[in-house]
Amino acid sequence: MVEGRGRALRNCRVLVTGAGGFIGSHLVAALVAAGAEVRALVHYSSRNHWGGLEGLPELDSVAVKVGDIRDPFLLAGLMERVEIVFHLAAVVAVPYSYIAPAEFVATNVIGTLNVLEAARRHAVARLVHTSTSEVYGSARYTPIDEQHPLQAQSPYAASKIGAEKLAESYACSFGTPVVVVRPFNTYGPRQSARAFLPGILTQALSGGVVRAGSLEPVRDMNYVDDTVAGLIAAATAADVEGLAINLGSGRGVSMAALLEMACLAAGRQVRVEIDTERQRPAASEVTELVCDPSRARDKLGWESRVRLEDGVRRTIAWIADHLGEYKPDRYHL
Repeated sequence: MVEGRGRALRNCRVLVTGAGGFIGSHLVAALVAAGAEVRALVHYSSRNHWGGLEGLPELDSVAVKVGDIRDPFLLAGLMERVEIVFHLAAVVAVPYSYIAPAEFVATNVIGTLNVLEAARRHAVARLVHTSTSEVYGSARYTPIDEQHPLQAQSPYAASKIGAEKLAESYACSFGTPVVVVRPFNTYGPRQSARAFLPGILTQALSGGVVRAGSLEPVRDMNYVDDTVAGLIAAATAADVEGLAINLGSGRGVSMAALLEMACLAAGRQVRVEIDTERQRPAASEVTELVCDPSRARDKLGWESRVRLEDGVRRTIAWIADHLGEYKPDRYHL
């Protein structure tokens, strides 16, 4: 690999954990396009289903592996001869973390420990650990920079803070070349209906009623291609080991405004019903997440480029073509 910003990915041996997920599947496609040799770890399913990777033309040149990051022996084998690791595998749904907190600790904390240890033993050149803006909790100030206090307002957030701290400890204790990225809210094609935007769009495109949770929270929304570009920049930039780096636009939008924008772009007039089942407990709700992207701009040369209106239109087009893959009448945790 060529050192420095813009390090070449061509012929670089890369492992992506969580490759079947929303962001992971887009990352795999981008890495293949960049000429990397990709190993893609997807969660084992007896149906042999590869999640978001299913049907991607790029799969012809991807070594898809099935398993679970909770298995350290599996990871030890997968990391042989790997140069860069993108660690995205995680349980991510905040509402589900209220029901199954032990699963979040086992996967997001212990699983990340297994990834870190395997990366250390195989001396990988760079490990990009994917965290989340949820680690900040409700903003004490905005925009949120990387020095903002971390606050776990859900078991999910707690598990991601724990995973981050393990990554930090490996960087300090063993010199493991870890970069932590904290993407703010990502959206786009292939996202599940557990997320706000596809949740409301699948309902709007299927009928005249949209059931939603809290509409007051403000989020920094970023199209998936931008998030993927940030992950790749974190893997290829020089002198960023040991850092935590936000990935966001610096612009906030309320969920009420996003709902209105999305339904207007979809050409649908809907009746909105507030569904308390879709709301977080009051003290667990994160009211505002707006990113300060200065460090990403300075250290990675990265910025969020896709306008929200354009990204929403692209997302609507994809969901409209795949509406049969969703269950708009069901609430997805």
